[in-house]
Amino acid sequence: AGFASAAFALPTSSRAFPKMPLKQFDPVSSVVRNEGYWEEVAAQYEVSTEVTNLEGGYWGMMARPVLEAFHRHTDRVNRESSFYARTRFDQEASAIGERIASTLGVSPGEIAFSRNATEALQALISQYNRLEPGETVMYADLDYPAMQQAMSELASRRGAKVATLVIPEPVVSREQVIQTYTDSLNAHPKTRLLLLTHANNKTGLIHPVREITALARSRGIDVIVDAAHSWGHVPLDLAGFGADYVGLNLHKWIGAPLGVGAMYIRESGLSGIDRAHGDPGSLESIQSRLHTGTMNFATILSIPDALDFQESVGWENKFARVRYLRDLWVSEARTIDGVDILTPDDDELVGAITSFRLNGRGEGSENRELVQQLVDTYGIFTVARTGVAGGDCIRVTPALYNLPADLEKIVGALRELAGK
Repeated sequence: AGFASAAFALPTSSRAFPKMPLKQFDPVSSVVRNEGYWEEVAAQYEVSTEVTNLEGGYWGMMARPVLEAFHRHTDRVNRESSFYARTRFDQEASAIGERIASTLGVSPGEIAFSRNATEALQALISQYNRLEPGETVMYADLDYPAMQQAMSELASRRGAKVATLVIPEPVVSREQVIQTYTDSLNAHPKTRLLLLTHANNKTGLIHPVREITALARSRGIDVIVDAAHSWGHVPLDLAGFGADYVGLNLHKWIGAPLGVGAMYIRESGLSGIDRAHGDPGSLESIQSRLHTGTMNFATILSIPDALDFQESVGWENKFARVRYLRDLWVSEARTIDGVDILTPDDDELVGAITSFRLNGRGEGSENRELVQQLVDTYGIFTVARTGVAGGDCIRVTPALYNLPADLEKIVGALRELAGK
C-alpha cells in the first residue's frame, strides 16, 4: 500500500509564509496533510536532484531566505572588515544571544555560542571539576561516540570509573527507559556525572530527560544533556530538563549556516565547569567556559533569520510535519518482513529520526553496503549508524524539504531489498 505523493518544486520566492497554528502537537492533524502549504515550504529549499536526500540529520539546509541573508551578512562583514568586528559585532552578537535565550526560556547569562554541539559538550565534560577519584561517570550505548570518549577520558584523568548501560531494544515505553537508568544508577551508587542524550542520533529515540535528570539529581549526580538534535526538531523545554549543562546545535534543525551551536550552563551550576584554558574572562561569566577564537561573524548574524523562518512555518507545525513524514514510511515499513524499526511510535519517544535494520544485518560493513545500494540503485541517500548495542543500523531522517513521494520511494526500495 502506498500513500499520496506530491510534486516537488524548486524555490520560486523568498517570501515568508503565514503561520498555521496547531493547538497542540498532533502528527495526524489537518495541517500536516495540507500538501499545498508544505509544497510552498519545500520550495524554499534549493535541493539537489542528484539524489533523494533522506539524511536530514547531519545538518539542516538553509532555507532560501536564510541563505540570502547569510550572503548579505558575509558581504557586510567582508566589506567592513576589522572595523565591524572591533566596533559593532559584540553588541549585535549580544542581542542575538538574548534572542536565543528568550526563545529557549532561559537567561542570556546562561547561553554561550559554540561552533557546534560537540564543541560545547566536550568543553562541559572535559572541564567538569566535581569528579573525585573512585567516583563513576556513566553513559549509554546510544550516546554520541565523541561524548562517550570525552567521558572516558575525563574518568581516566580523574582516577574515576566508567559505567555503561544499554538502552533496551525495542523500547516499549518511557517507563522502561527510566527503569533502565534507575537500575544502572542503583548498580553504580558512586556515580557523579551522567551523560544523557535527549534525541539521539543513532536510532532517533527521545529520552525522558526531565524524569531521568530528576532521578539523578536526587542522588547528587550532575547531568550533561546532549541536545544536538533537539531544538527545532521536537518540543524542547530547556529549563524544564532540570539539568545544569546542555549542548545544542543551531545548524541542524534550526537551519542556521553551518558552524554554530550553543552551550547552556544553569547559573547555579557554573562553578562546576572550569574556565577554558587560555581564557582571561571572568569566572562569573559563562563566556569564560568556552574559548572558540574567531568564529564566522556572518553565521552568527544569520541566526535571527533562521529563527524568523522557523517561526514563520510555526514550531508546532514543523514538529508535527516531520513526525508525519516519519510515520508515512515507518507505518509501511513495519508491514515488510525483514525490516526491523528501532524506535516506537509513541509521540513522546520519537520525532523525525528513525533507524532500521534489514534482515537482521547488524555488521557495519553490511549497513554501509546497503546505504550505497540505496544510492546506486534507488537514488536514495541515508546514513549508516554504529555503536548501538543491538547492532549497526541505517538512519532515515526526513526534513521540511521532503514530500510524501520521497518517503514512498524508500518504502518501495525496502520492499524490493527485503525480498532478496
